[in-house]
Amino acid sequence: MAGSTETGTEHVAEDGHEHRSRWPLVAAIGAASLYLSVGLVFVGLDLVPTVVPLALGVLGAGGLVAGLAGWANEAFIADYLQRPGDSSADLYATTMILFLVSDVATFAAGFVYYAVIRAGSWPPAHLPPLLGSLVVVNTALLLASSVTLHYGHEALEDGNRKRFLGLLGVTLALGVVFLGGQVYEYYEFVAVEGFGIGSGAFGSAFYGLTSLHGLHVALGVLLLGIAFGRALRGHYTPERDTAIRTTSLYWHFVDLVWVVLVVVLYVGAAL
Repeated sequence: MAGSTETGTEHVAEDGHEHRSRWPLVAAIGAASLYLSVGLVFVGLDLVPTVVPLALGVLGAGGLVAGLAGWANEAFIADYLQRPGDSSADLYATTMILFLVSDVATFAAGFVYYAVIRAGSWPPAHLPPLLGSLVVVNTALLLASSVTLHYGHEALEDGNRKRFLGLLGVTLALGVVFLGGQVYEYYEFVAVEGFGIGSGAFGSAFYGLTSLHGLHVALGVLLLGIAFGRALRGHYTPERDTAIRTTSLYWHFVDLVWVVLVVVLYVGAAL
């Protein structure tokens, strides 16, 4: 429309009025409904009919996917279509930070569950050695990916496109290798050690937290893949780096959560 500019997270008209995006709220409500349905499956089936968590799960998953899709459309497509000079990077960054703050609550619930387990009988009857070379390598890969993404973003801001593309590609590759390492770790635990999600309360806590983090890494790899594809097409410049900035915030958050997981679950289990 004439007289207005789409800026993704907010619609800023010439009259100065700002209209915030609804998609983060939709995604947050969908995620909350999905988490509630999972909680009811584990502890509340004797309190509510089976159809209640099923309905919440379907609606929550739909809301989460719709919210993330709408948000991605604004952040990755509308961002590129906007006119030069209409950068909304700070607005996107603020929205991403608010989303990540809400995401902390999700992981916090899992850590509280783990704390309850540790307060009871410890150690579990069947607890394989969790802290091995694989988790050390995976941790190093994920930390390295944060470094390459950070300096890749700096290269973009300095106008060094070749270095930016190289470091962004390395970050994407490190994320994919990390996911492969986690899948292999699961195989070792389940097939070799006989330690699965059904191996008592600790098993449910371990796989619940690590798979939740793995889901976040998978989403991050998807975002990095989209960003890398757009970077190859020359969509980013020092003045147009909104999607890289928000993706970086998300990826650094995922890496930080992994460090906490390693300290609490892997190292903590050995104490």
